[in-house]
Amino acid sequence: MCQQTQVGTVAPFFERWMRRFPDCGTLAGATEHEVMSLWQGLGYYSRARNLHAAAKAVAAAGEFPREIEGIRALPGVGRYTAGAIVAFAYDEPAALVDANIARVLARVFAVREAIDGPGLARVWAEAEALQAKRGGRAFNGGLMEIGALICTPRAPRCGECPVAAFCEARAKGLQEVIPSKKAKPRTVRVTERCALMTRNGEVLLEQQDGSRWRGLWKLPAVKKIPEKAPELVIEYPFTHHKVTLAVYRQKAGRGEKKGCRWWSFAGLKEVPMAAGHRKAVERMVRTAGDLSGRSPS
Repeated sequence: MCQQTQVGTVAPFFERWMRRFPDCGTLAGATEHEVMSLWQGLGYYSRARNLHAAAKAVAAAGEFPREIEGIRALPGVGRYTAGAIVAFAYDEPAALVDANIARVLARVFAVREAIDGPGLARVWAEAEALQAKRGGRAFNGGLMEIGALICTPRAPRCGECPVAAFCEARAKGLQEVIPSKKAKPRTVRVTERCALMTRNGEVLLEQQDGSRWRGLWKLPAVKKIPEKAPELVIEYPFTHHKVTLAVYRQKAGRGEKKGCRWWSFAGLKEVPMAAGHRKAVERMVRTAGDLSGRSPS
């Protein structure tokens, strides 16, 4: 959950998740609908799908792997996550590089290349070379704490740093320059045009398939741009995109296209929806009085 998301944001989601899925077996037995519903609001939904798949793999194996190779074979588990599990769950030596550790090691070894680019391999190599034969939890936890509290992105507190004597960046006066990062990718603007159709206290939603949104429900897409202006226009972020969502109210048709389903307003909280679409639905049905169950005129 903390991949690409701050701990403060994650905490309430984690607590709710662990109450519902206290172990791999429980998560493995859940439906994708349940998983996506509890994850909604955290974004980066592939993490939820991978976590679900990993739980199924662990449940099938009967136990959680202890070796780096076995852990990395689980869906969605990369180099950092595998190292963190070995170090913190098993207290074994294992290299791991998060943002804080990368910053500390880049400064200690004066890595001038971007740490989210060419310099990352050097940082990982140094992290692996520093590992002791035991005590992975304390060592890696210590590096994280130094990065979080002392070796901060701006104005590092070098006078309080326990490794200042070994820091090449400080010796060269480069601690405010290192680490460097690649330029952020430009934000791509896209437009979505969707329809809001309601009937008797229900709204029609379309389930996404074969995309990053897979398993989530959204307002049905409008293929032909209506001549009338949209009733609601909102913007919401998605990875490196800024999405403009234009919503047109339409009368409910006689039939439904494949992948669509009517959901009651009362049950929408349990439906895993894309955040921007949930906001649009709630705003439009509230302003139109549809929450009372009346059909739109």
